[in-house]
Order: sequence, then C-alpha cells, then structure tokens
Amino acid sequence: MPTFFERLTAETESERQGLSQIPQITDALRGAISQETYLAFLEQAYHHVKCTVPLMMAAGSRLSQNQEYLREALVEYVKEEVGHQERILIDIAQAGGNAETVRDGQPNFATEVMVAYAFDFVCRRNPVGFFGMVFVLEGTSTALATRAADTIRQSLHLSKDCFSYLYSHGTLDIEHMKFFEQLVNKIPDKPDQDAIIHMAKCMFTLYGNVFRSIPHSHSQAQHVA
Repeated sequence: MPTFFERLTAETESERQGLSQIPQITDALRGAISQETYLAFLEQAYHHVKCTVPLMMAAGSRLSQNQEYLREALVEYVKEEVGHQERILIDIAQAGGNAETVRDGQPNFATEVMVAYAFDFVCRRNPVGFFGMVFVLEGTSTALATRAADTIRQSLHLSKDCFSYLYSHGTLDIEHMKFFEQLVNKIPDKPDQDAIIHMAKCMFTLYGNVFRSIPHSHSQAQHVA
C-alpha cells in the first residue's frame, strides 16, 4: 500500500505541473526575468510569508488532544519560520527596492486571496488541512528556489546578498520536506488526509495565481535573456 505522502504526491501531480509551467516561473529558472519582476516576486513573498506563523498558530490552537503530535510539529515549524519576512525585506533593499514601502503596502489581490483561503480553511473547516499548504510552498521551494536564485543572480548581475530568502529556503526546505513526509504519514484519519489533499490542490492553483499576478512579459524575458 502506498503511504499517505505518496498518495498526496500522486493526487496533486496535475496541479503541480500546472504551477511549474507558469511563465514567471519558467522564465525565472532560465534567468529571463527583469530586476523589476524579481522585486515584485519578493514583495508578494513578503506579504504571504508574514502570515505563515499566524496561520500555524491558528491551526495549532484548533487541533484536538489526539493531534498533539501535529501541534508539536507546528511549534517546530514556528521556530523555523518566525522572522523570515524580515529576511525578504533585506533582500529587497539589497536588490534596489524600497523595503519600507513594501512593509507598509498591500499585497496583490491573488496573494490576499491565497492567505484568506488558508485562514478560512483552517478556522472553518479542518486545521489539519494547513499541511496541504506546507506541502505546496515547501515542495515548490525545494524544487525551484536554489535553481532560480542562481540563474537570476547571474543574469541580473546581482550579489548573493539579494537572494538570502531563496537560497535559505532551497536548502532548508529539503530537510523540512523529509520531516513533513514522516509527519503526514502518521496521520491516520482519512477525513484529515482528504483535507490535506484538498488544500494542496487548491493551493497549487492559488499560489500559481500569485506568480501570475507578478508583472512580467515575454518581451522583458527576451530582452533580459
């Protein structure tokens, strides 16, 4: 019998492929984006990353006594994630953007919707579903972050100091995904498993919309390439 993690991976394959084909992502992986596009990506990353710890705390507060092992895992995630939004602001400043304007600004509608959906699902439906969001965000970082940072840095001639967020998540999330796989394979109840899969499917689409909302054109890509 396949493990739950194997089932989760298999049942979200089409959504994962859809995310990987978004132009803002494919062009980033070949270094064909502008500095403005990279800064726009960091801006949206800031606005959803700053909500990660509050989301984890909301999910943890709604778990049952029988799910204490999941709450303990969320505590470990919180320790790892707290303050990461500040790292993004440093990258923005290093890359020539205005970090304080981003801090005081508003997210794109797509980013706001993704965060709002996650809070709604955790607070109204099933807090265990939050791990579907973890699967999407950390799995995407593992697959793409370091590769994208290398190619963008080379094409835009920016220093490594402009990419601390991407580099740290590319390496850190490899370990996180090992921990995640072991954790979700312990979840026994099918309704909780189904909630994770449902959240993951939705998050691949919603996270994809965040990338689609970032200003970027093929003419820019061709110019930079």
